Amino acid sequence: MRLNQVTIPVSDISRSKDFYQRLGFRLLVDSPHYSRFLAPQGDTTFSLHLSPDAIVPGAVIYLECDALDDEVAALQAEGFEFETGPADMGWLWREANLRDPDGHLIKLYHAGVNRIDPPWRVKPEA
Repeated sequence: MRLNQVTIPVSDISRSKDFYQRLGFRLLVDSPHYSRFLAPQGDTTFSLHLSPDAIVPGAVIYLECDALDDEVAALQAEGFEFETGPADMGWLWREANLRDPDGHLIKLYHAGVNRIDPPWRVKPEA
């Protein structure tokens, strides 16, 4: 089993589509109520669905970057406003936070070996 995609609700497809394309996502499906993208690297997909309800952000979107500080600087130069700049976190990741037009939290991060093998990882049973 592989994770195919995550879909988030948005209030304005056009505005959100523009935001994610500016982040580097490649548009795969485009309709008045739904957009699907390919992540800037790899084969993970991500989609937006127009919601008739008020948007209540919940999920956090993590985008992994090999050169986090450089990526944040490049996005800032393109006009993206970050809530927090790159900072080392207690869980051994380096993160920077921004929000999409509907308030969904996006964390750009670099974790290195700690991404899937942190010192506190559960060890497989023998």
